[in-house]
Amino acid sequence: MINLFTLQNGRLAQEQVEDRSELQNYHNPIWIDAIEPDEEELGWIKDAFGVSLPELEELGDLEASARYFEGEDGYLHIRTDFLLDEDDVSRNVRVAFILANNTLFSIHDEDLPVFRLVRMRARLRPGSVNDAKDVLLDLYSTDAEYSADSLEEVYENLEEAGKRVLSNTVTDQIAAEVLETIAKEEDVNGRIRRNVMDTRRAFPISCAVNYYQILSKKKPDSF
Repeated sequence: MINLFTLQNGRLAQEQVEDRSELQNYHNPIWIDAIEPDEEELGWIKDAFGVSLPELEELGDLEASARYFEGEDGYLHIRTDFLLDEDDVSRNVRVAFILANNTLFSIHDEDLPVFRLVRMRARLRPGSVNDAKDVLLDLYSTDAEYSADSLEEVYENLEEAGKRVLSNTVTDQIAAEVLETIAKEEDVNGRIRRNVMDTRRAFPISCAVNYYQILSKKKPDSF
C-alpha cells in the first residue's frame, strides 16, 4: 500500500495510491509512505520519482554506522526502529527513510501508531509541518512521546505487581501471575530503551541535515 501526502492549506492531504498513473500526477508530494509494498508498487515509485526504495527483506539488523548514510544516489538514507506496543504485541519495527528532492520516502512492513498519530495531527493542525524534513522530525518527536507513554504504563503495571507481592496473602497463582507480569513488562522496557537509543542517534543527524540545508541551500556532501 502506498500513501501519498501533499500540503493543502497548511495541512497534510492523504491519497491512497492504487495505480501507477496516480503517482505520476503528483509532482510535489512531501511524503510517500509505502506500507508492505509489493515489487510492482516499488517500481511505480522508482518510475515516478527516480528513487529506489529497499526491499523489506533488506531492513534486517544493521550496525549503527550503517543506519545513516549518503547513498550512491546522493540522497540521505536512514534506518530507524519505531516502537509498536499494543495489548497483544510489543516489538520494534524497522523503517527505512530516504530524503530526496524535498520528498520524504518511507517503507515499513506494517502501519505504526506513531505514523497514524503524525498523519492525524498534521490534518487537524495547520502549519504543523511545512516540508519533508518537518515530517521526519515530527515522526521522531512523536515516537519519543509514544515511548514515554508506554514506559509510564510499564511502571504502573510493575507497581501494581509489587503491591500484590507485598500483600499478606500471596498464593502460588498470584506469584506466577506476578512473575509473568514482570517478564512481560521488562521485555517491553528493553524494547523501549532500544527504541529511544536508536531515535537519539537519528534525531541529531536529521536536525543537522535540516540546519545545513537551511544555511547552504544545497544538498549536503556527507553526513
